[in-house]
Amino acid sequence: MINVSLKNMLDISLKAGRRILDVYDKDYSVETKSDGSLLTEADRRSHQVIVEQLRNGYEGVPILSEEGSEIPYAVRENWSIFFLVDPLDGTKEFINKNGEFTVNIALVEDGYPVMGVIYAPVLDVFYFGQPRLGAFKLEAASLADPFDDEALIEQSIKLPIADAGDIINVIASRSHMSEETKMFIEELRNSHAVDEISAGSSLKFCLVAEGKADYYPRYAPTMEWDTAAGQAIVEAAGGRMLRYEDNERFYYNRENLKNGWFLVER
Repeated sequence: MINVSLKNMLDISLKAGRRILDVYDKDYSVETKSDGSLLTEADRRSHQVIVEQLRNGYEGVPILSEEGSEIPYAVRENWSIFFLVDPLDGTKEFINKNGEFTVNIALVEDGYPVMGVIYAPVLDVFYFGQPRLGAFKLEAASLADPFDDEALIEQSIKLPIADAGDIINVIASRSHMSEETKMFIEELRNSHAVDEISAGSSLKFCLVAEGKADYYPRYAPTMEWDTAAGQAIVEAAGGRMLRYEDNERFYYNRENLKNGWFLVER
């Protein structure tokens, strides 16, 4: 594993967040990409600054970003380590101006995320995690000025911060609720008291990592860049992300970058 500075990841995320907010507060156009997903100028600006900063800081480490995802599998299959980036996760939340969108950066090694950071620019909250280090949350992130990784950790809150309770909290997508997800929740209600909560973007992973949600079932399509950073943070907080088809740990850099169904649990 390469030595990745979490302080550097914070700086990159904050720069990307500022580029996004520059667009968020103004009028902007929305395009529809060939796969039906939405694209704004904020996606492009965030992508540009993240890729530029990662290339400068980690020369030779490949980068797979949603806005640069045309890299063929014949090239990608030989990557043992790479950055997996979603420069603006939750474009619908961005367009709806509810603040629930994020910047996601993960480091993937041998198919599994070994570092993840998520920054929510409007909320100004930065989440980060590594398996041996643990998972953390930094509030008022743009006002923090940690000198190094140790100072960043000292200024942050270790996750999870909420204990398991008698009520099962299930978090689901604000924009992509499926019938299968509804069935999962109803089955839980047969034997438990269940509260259903919703959120946009990768913040759903963060709420599981915090302990505020017990389950995040995603029985609807996502892409690899939507989930890798969140998985790293959840796993660093002691949780799991499991494939629907075989209940095994989720992995990355598949030939088809579209994710299968999965379940995240604390």
